[in-house]
Amino acid sequence: MAEPWRDRARRAVEWNWRLRSVGDPRPHYVICGKDALAYYVARAMLESELPAGGARVTVVVPERYRSNGPDVAGLRGVRVVRSERLDVATFEAAGLAGATGLALLHQDDVGNLHAALCAQAVDQRVRQVLRMFNGTLADGVRKLLKAPVEVLSDAEMAAPAFVAAALNEVDPSSFQHRDKTLRVARRADVRPQDVVCALAHFTEAQRVELLPAEQAGADLVLAEATGQPPGTEVAARRLVRARRRRRPVTVVMGAVRGFATRKIGIAVMLVLALIAVLGALISRAEDVSPLEALYLTLVTTLSGADPDTTKAADAQIMQVVLNLAGLALIPLITAVVVDGIVNARLALHTGRLQPARVGHVVVIGLGNVGTRVMAQLREYDVEVVAIDKAAEPRGAALARQLEVPLIVGDAALPETLAAASVADCQALVVASTDDVANLEAALAARDLRADLRVVLRFFDGDFAERAEETFALGVSRSVSYLAAPAFIGALTERAVISTIPVDRHALPVAEVPVAAGSELDGRPLDVVNRDGQVRLIARTPAGGAKTIWWKDLDPRQVIFAGDRLTVVARRRGLDWLTRQCAPPARPGPVPRPAGSVHGGPLTPTATPSVPDQAGSRVGAGHSVPSGGDVPPATNSGQVDGLELTHRHDGTGEES
Repeated sequence: MAEPWRDRARRAVEWNWRLRSVGDPRPHYVICGKDALAYYVARAMLESELPAGGARVTVVVPERYRSNGPDVAGLRGVRVVRSERLDVATFEAAGLAGATGLALLHQDDVGNLHAALCAQAVDQRVRQVLRMFNGTLADGVRKLLKAPVEVLSDAEMAAPAFVAAALNEVDPSSFQHRDKTLRVARRADVRPQDVVCALAHFTEAQRVELLPAEQAGADLVLAEATGQPPGTEVAARRLVRARRRRRPVTVVMGAVRGFATRKIGIAVMLVLALIAVLGALISRAEDVSPLEALYLTLVTTLSGADPDTTKAADAQIMQVVLNLAGLALIPLITAVVVDGIVNARLALHTGRLQPARVGHVVVIGLGNVGTRVMAQLREYDVEVVAIDKAAEPRGAALARQLEVPLIVGDAALPETLAAASVADCQALVVASTDDVANLEAALAARDLRADLRVVLRFFDGDFAERAEETFALGVSRSVSYLAAPAFIGALTERAVISTIPVDRHALPVAEVPVAAGSELDGRPLDVVNRDGQVRLIARTPAGGAKTIWWKDLDPRQVIFAGDRLTVVARRRGLDWLTRQCAPPARPGPVPRPAGSVHGGPLTPTATPSVPDQAGSRVGAGHSVPSGGDVPPATNSGQVDGLELTHRHDGTGEES
């Protein structure tokens, strides 16, 4: 039954009233997405605790959707707006006007571009962060949009971690900052004078200690690039040199096995065996030489023989049987030829007719991530075989361009894995978009070879960790978890230079400006370093002076307003440093918005935003509370979410 128009009007008024800012000074972020990347970005914004009351987060999700990983709409503290289209009406309903940032995180390049244009019509000043795979389209978006925009590719950021895991090396992350090029490496692979800082130490209990206090004992370090290739490139070159020659006998046998079906092959072999046995018996009965017996057998089988009633009964019986075998052999030969031609055409179409390979890497799933992994492996000259269910996946054109064989089929089937020579490959990278299908393919591959190195892609980071520990399948990676810090940094206008994946963790490298009157203004550099949280690697003095790198940093040097500190940090450590470097909060009472959400009062909010020294708009997320300890990760004190269903008829439904 339709809702009475008066009730609908009343609910619409209440809905629009609730969407008003009501004087809430906290920064407002609108996140559009439904997968694990949107979940991690939204959760990080809620847990950032940059202002005293946190950030306001509105999540726009479709009316009906299925999440492969954690559900962003289930986060406590977010306001949910449901809409099938990201248009002007949806952004107005989400309160985009006056918001601090907008993240468009759907896996649809054109859809994200259309949404960015609609958002620009609502507010041209809101900062936009777009998720895009097509690099050409991304460059065009940066030029066309009038609003401040950052275009990022999660696949491009996560692909090096998959490549490094496949080659049993550390992530070949390298980035350039100021006048230095830095890269991630094992300590044993770099000179001691090139080590910038320790990144991780792997304990005996298979645990990872990030940014350890003991610099000398770390296994993974950030080092200055001095010309030698990184470990992953060295491993790829070694793999190419050690690749064994293809075995011709195995190739021929594989081609024969793929020429005809199993049933036809068995029938042909049985008929030939019968003919051979009868030929041997004829040679003994006729008392002729083997060559003459072969001649008599073939002529009798293929053309038949003249009846001869004077022959013995057993010879007549063998002659009749041979004629019958000949009648069966001719159609069987025809069936073998026809079946072989059909199978060959199908195998060529699906990529299953492949020579045996050794030492290659098999990539399952040519989506965004799989395509990037395939391309980077080919850059290292590593032989690659791709598998995908679709005949024309996203990376099919690039696979043909790079001459990478593409096998069309279900990767969980043994015949598909056998066609890709998985039993003899160097590593298997499972990078499709379905966690269950990835797990099935990994288990099927392990049945073929127990010691196979498997690199699994999972959307849910917790599922990835538990699956790796329980099934012992190899290395698991969550693309969304690896890429989330870069999207968070772009959304909050932090100068995130790069993101370093370490195991299943991600360490952002960022440059943080020191504001006048902040907690660090006038304090020594020694207070910046915090074991397990923040590691200072460079300082750029105010006024554009030359950057002072780790070799020349004196912990007794005083930090001044306008300095820019380059650090490697964990997310919470970066939140702490950002607060310590932000301008002081303005004195005065903090306004409280009226109304309640889910039956409870709204939490106290933070102070208004203060512009930084560069004149850019910095939201209340940069206010500085007193105290210097790194805050714990908690959602206590945040606003319970108000979930709204947005419809294009102007009504809202509260749930």
